[in-house]
Amino acid sequence: MREVVFRVLAERHGHLEAQANTLSIHITAPTFEELQHEAREALIEHFGPAHCAYRVRVRRCPGVAVISIRPLVRSAAFCH
Repeated sequence: MREVVFRVLAERHGHLEAQANTLSIHITAPTFEELQHEAREALIEHFGPAHCAYRVRVRRCPGVAVISIRPLVRSAAFCH
């Protein structure tokens, strides 16, 4: 069985981007689980019925920064 590895290029709250190492396939999804699903769907679209011969791996690279963006929430006590 062949293997296609997708590397996570960017990771922000609610948005992940990955690129296949050996193919020109770029995918995005809001969660890691959905990114794995999108990787499989991209292979189905790319290879058609031959997609069954490929295993999908999604890997986070050590150099990718995880950016967590949280909205600033003020409590009523601080608002004048």
